[in-house]
Amino acid sequence: MKTQTSPVYHVKAVPVEKVRANDYNPNSVAPPEMKLLELSIWEDGFTMPCVCYYNDKDDMYELVDGFHRYKVMKTSERIFKREQGLLPVVVIEKDLSNRMASTIRHNRARGSHNIRLMTEIIADLTKAGMSDRWIMKNIGMDRDELLRLKQITGLAELFADKDFSIPEDR
Repeated sequence: MKTQTSPVYHVKAVPVEKVRANDYNPNSVAPPEMKLLELSIWEDGFTMPCVCYYNDKDDMYELVDGFHRYKVMKTSERIFKREQGLLPVVVIEKDLSNRMASTIRHNRARGSHNIRLMTEIIADLTKAGMSDRWIMKNIGMDRDELLRLKQITGLAELFADKDFSIPEDR
């Protein structure tokens, strides 16, 4: 059996220009917390790398987790200068559905995610053919939560594979 080490043992310093945000992160941080994050990175340095997927087709790193640390690097002149424009990242090798699931797990473990964007991700995963069981397992939600998020979208196609008929009493 092959032993795999965790990505954190392979942190890379990547020019921030080679990193881009994903378009599915349902996490948001209020302005006061962003200021606190900037202060934290200024006072303590980067203590956690950003998690990325490397796209060799365009030689870019796509964020899976760490958007707000990335944003601080791009917007804080003092941090950009001190870090010489290099962002600490670790790379994971996963397909898009599994990267989306990783993003959600990271966010939910911190207790922060946006419901509207979560419903969009549920819709995207369902349209990509991921089963309810796969979504529940990989995103860490129960059947009721998944059903509520599907209902919020209002998209009938998310329920296309479900039987909602009421059995007749005999």
